[in-house]
Amino acid sequence: MIFRGKEKPKSMSPEARDRLAAIVEQYLADADDSTRRIVTAVAGLLAKIAYADGHYSTQEEATIQKELSRVHGLSQAGVDAICGLLADQISHVALLGDHDWTRDLRELADRELRLEVLEVLVEMAVADEVLKHEEQTQLRRIAKALSLTQDEYNAIQSRHRNKLSTLS
Repeated sequence: MIFRGKEKPKSMSPEARDRLAAIVEQYLADADDSTRRIVTAVAGLLAKIAYADGHYSTQEEATIQKELSRVHGLSQAGVDAICGLLADQISHVALLGDHDWTRDLRELADRELRLEVLEVLVEMAVADEVLKHEEQTQLRRIAKALSLTQDEYNAIQSRHRNKLSTLS
């Protein structure tokens, strides 16, 4: 009997990250590299939280659309391109390690922006009105990776309690 681990899909993991970065670069061509890296990081982390429970709901997709629409200089075509990639490959984007994205945000974003990103990620997690354990775990880990405190995470989460039918 031969035991082997599952092989990673050869065509997706790093490629999905590269495709996300390429889309952001294409649709934010006039932005500087730091801005593009921040937007890529936010889009990747949104996907990670949206898929934390293994399901990508229409509410989560709408939340990603809404949040990406707030990015100055990102056209609706750019939002649609990012969301199209996520619709096709969210599992591959979400399952990527988020170390690069959190590092970019720590290095390029001030504390206020990192808090705003965490707020957006919590908003994503409660989009379906349920904050699952997997989502909480991811959010806490990301908050720590962004050099934010547990108290800051708790304060942000408490602002969203009214949107939750279940806190599990």
